Amino acid sequence: MKRHTRTFFRASLQVILAVCVSALLITAVQGLGNSGRRTLHVLSTNDVHGAWFDSSYVDGPLNTSLQNVSWYVDSIRCAEGEENVLLIDAGDCLQGDPAAFYFNYEDSLTPHLFARIAKYMKYDAVVLGNHDIETGHKVYDRMARLMSEAGVAFLAGNTPAAGGTPYFPEYKVFRRAGMKVLVLGYTNANIRNWLDEEKWSGMDFVSLVPLVQERVDALRRKTRPDVVIVAVHSGTGRGDGLVLEDQGMDLMNSLRGVDLVLCAHDHRQYTCANDSMALVNSGAKAAFLGHARIDSGGKGQGKRISAGLVRVGVDREDADMVSLFHPDFLKVKEFVNRKVGRLDVELRASDAYAGMSDYLNLIHSVQLRYSGADISFAAPLTLDGTVRAGDVLSLDLTTIYPFENRLYRIGLKGSQIKDYLEYSYDSWIGGSSSHILRMKPSEQSASGWRLEGNGFNFDSAAGIVYEVWPQKPFGRRIRIISMADGSEFRPDAVYSVAVNSYRGAGGGGLLEYGAGIPADELDAIVTERYPDVRDLVKEYFLEYGNVNSELVGNSAVIGRWSFEPASVREKIMTDKKLLFGEI
Repeated sequence: MKRHTRTFFRASLQVILAVCVSALLITAVQGLGNSGRRTLHVLSTNDVHGAWFDSSYVDGPLNTSLQNVSWYVDSIRCAEGEENVLLIDAGDCLQGDPAAFYFNYEDSLTPHLFARIAKYMKYDAVVLGNHDIETGHKVYDRMARLMSEAGVAFLAGNTPAAGGTPYFPEYKVFRRAGMKVLVLGYTNANIRNWLDEEKWSGMDFVSLVPLVQERVDALRRKTRPDVVIVAVHSGTGRGDGLVLEDQGMDLMNSLRGVDLVLCAHDHRQYTCANDSMALVNSGAKAAFLGHARIDSGGKGQGKRISAGLVRVGVDREDADMVSLFHPDFLKVKEFVNRKVGRLDVELRASDAYAGMSDYLNLIHSVQLRYSGADISFAAPLTLDGTVRAGDVLSLDLTTIYPFENRLYRIGLKGSQIKDYLEYSYDSWIGGSSSHILRMKPSEQSASGWRLEGNGFNFDSAAGIVYEVWPQKPFGRRIRIISMADGSEFRPDAVYSVAVNSYRGAGGGGLLEYGAGIPADELDAIVTERYPDVRDLVKEYFLEYGNVNSELVGNSAVIGRWSFEPASVREKIMTDKKLLFGEI
């Protein structure tokens, strides 16, 4: 086993679990006997999103990362025996942090850092997530080769290419704890509805139901495993079969012949079990480590399956890992501290939920500037990210725009624009008589509250002047007054509209269910495609140098909008304080 030089906290797995495992420990029992007992420990991460270093690139608090996770993984391997442990990641590794961006796009000569980390930590399998596909062919094709060379299974079995064979491997068989373990991996089935086809050309994405059951049945006959694990980059969901991107509980409720389901995507920490299997979702950003324990009594003796979550602490790290990858950290640190411009105003994403904001005005201004469109649609892509006034660094660009989304220009009629905005604001406002924003209590949020919907689907518009009346019924909330320059806005006219590629491909359903455009017709309304929005944000700073409220808030360009009447704005500010505190 690697790295025996460290001596801290190695005595026993029981001590680790007593301190770290969450109170929620779920167990499934299958007639366990005592003869020939064997125990397999399945450790899991998901939605790490580039959290590879626990050190901050600038002054600030430490974050949990794989350097912390590695400490816990090694401790469990040492206590239980490496031959009894599997380590699996359920996807979204390659996006979300400057380290990922740097090794995806800036430095393609050095072997990719995540492949080296996966080899070092001895990951057995990694599933591709939608944000891994979002990086594009050059990145994930290269990663597939590097992961294969590292001996790490890189799985996404629901990606049929020409001839029907999956673009990525579907499964791998391991020998652990004296048992044959079959691990199947699948990515999110809804990817084609979010990403530009250029990102995923040469493959398709198939619903996990009924595919996974069909493949489990076939591979059980072929490999005759003792244990079957299904790892999917799909959200936990409600188990009602209605949401293509969240099929975790759909699988949990329907699969037979499977012992453990690992799911991901929605960043939701969750475990559960029925009478024959367990499900684990460890959340995101390396804050928790999933830990499932499968006890087998031997042939015909049944199994006991326990599933829990280990809270990862920033105070425990793999010192050898930190040292080994420190040169890579320094490369990323140098990159993210490059100056790209200056801000004369603080950008707060949280402001965008309560009305016009400098943060979203910047995104709108960038989209209008580089697309030449009449109107822009954009949403806050971070819940409460902040970029302070002063020098803008490369690091700040990932806070302003976290995703690798291209800029699109599409054509919409004025009536479709109005209907689009009605649909967008309906997911955002009108929650109850007590709150204007759609929000609910949350034990997982530090504030005790969270938004009901996803903020990245809360589109507002620029290029027009309009009002939003939350207390009116759906369909009558949006009043469009004019174009930004004061000219008439016409429901029957066709306008050019700037959106990101996620929205243009159907993400969030705003074009389909709001504007009423069938999903199979969305590609036909795209008139132009541009570079990634984040790259254009950088170009904007380089072009203008100093960015301030007057520049990005020029009403002659972006127009204006407001919640009405004034009493509603006061209530929304109260809601905002509940969600984000005094800001």
